Amino acid sequence: MSLLTGLIALILVIAVAFVLYRLLKSVKGLIINAVVGVVLLWIINLVGLMGMVGRPDIPINVITVLICAIGGVFGVIITLVLHLLGFPLTI
Repeated sequence: MSLLTGLIALILVIAVAFVLYRLLKSVKGLIINAVVGVVLLWIINLVGLMGMVGRPDIPINVITVLICAIGGVFGVIITLVLHLLGFPLTI
């Protein structure tokens, strides 16, 4: 193996390690965001927050879980606003 080949292999290994680090770092953030959103939706229904404002609980179904998982806290806020405005989030 020549010096140039070894140097190119080292650069490629460093580049792959950097890309994997960035990818795993962003995936970890997305997973944490999704868990926080879904747990927050569950806590809102557990506490009965919607009952305090005279509305039924937010239905926990595929659509609301996806909105809260993808959007996190902002997804929960969007779900709350849509529920308070009377837009059904059902299939």
